[in-house]
Formats: sequence, C-alpha cells, structure tokens
Amino acid sequence: MTVKGKRRGRPQGGAALSRERILEAAASLLGQEGKVPSLRKLGGELEVDVMALYHYFPNKGALLEALCCQLVSGIYTPQEGQPWRQELTRLSQSYLSLLRRHGGLLETLLGMSTSGPAQVFMARFDQAVAPLSLNETQRGHAMALLVDYLHGFALAIHCNSCGGLEDDGHLEGPLNFYLDALEARA
Repeated sequence: MTVKGKRRGRPQGGAALSRERILEAAASLLGQEGKVPSLRKLGGELEVDVMALYHYFPNKGALLEALCCQLVSGIYTPQEGQPWRQELTRLSQSYLSLLRRHGGLLETLLGMSTSGPAQVFMARFDQAVAPLSLNETQRGHAMALLVDYLHGFALAIHCNSCGGLEDDGHLEGPLNFYLDALEARA
C-alpha cells in the first residue's frame, strides 16, 4: 500500500521525528492559525503520514494534553521570597500573554477532560500566595476567581468586542482590586 506524497516515520531531510518535534510543530500551528491543528494538518507540516504521530501519542487527546501542558509550563514561575502581589501579578500577566499568543488554547483548555495543564497553573498560584497562609478553601476560591477572570479577559480579547485590551493596562485595575480583597481576607 502506498500513501500519496507522504513519507512514513521520518520527515524529509533526515530530521528525526520525535515527541518534542511534534509538540513544537503543533504549538507553531496553534499560534499561526489560532486553533488546534488537525492531525492531518500536523502530519502535513511535519511531512509524515498521520499514522506516524500515533507512535508518539496514542490519540489526539494525549497530544492535546501534552501540548497544553508544555505551553502552560512556559508561564512565569513565582520566586520564593518575593512580594506575593508582584509574583501573582507576573503569573497572571504571563498566563494572559500565553492565551493571547495562542488563540485556540483557551478553548482547548476549557474543553479538556484531563487536568494536567490546570495542575501546572494551580501549583504556580499556590507558590505565589503561600505567604498569605490561606486555608485550602480560601485558596481554591481565590484561584477559581482569578482563573475565571483571566479566561474572561482573554475571551474578550479574542472576540475583539472591547478593543484596546491588548495591553496589560486594562488588567491592572481589576487585578489590584482582586489582590486588595485577597490580602484583606488573609
């Protein structure tokens, strides 16, 4: 059986196909197109048969989780010993910047049935607010409120209905209000 115009296993030019190379191409396509690429499109970008991707990922869901975890792992990591407000602000700005750069990422994250990428953000959130000594319930509510706000802000940017939200200036006021309330509760 022959596959039209596709090479099995390895891309042209001798470059080895790898998990990392697949994720890099998927992230690039996500950034360019603003949506998760199809496996067919990804295979075409890598110049391999789609079935070669299944050697590295058992299904598209596993590929999406790995892609999202890799992207979310690139957000800011709060530094111990730094002011918590500064660290939570940097984390929030970094996450929002990631969502801006990869238009389809928010929808992908919200549609996932696994929690790998969310675990990355939650761990970083916990690092940032550790000095506040919040109990588990308070931490959970504080994180849910912040994540919902950031997701709503990112959605408004992508809908382009508000215009002018591309810079962090519009985030500063509401985020400071949130930080003040969080500090008052601690």
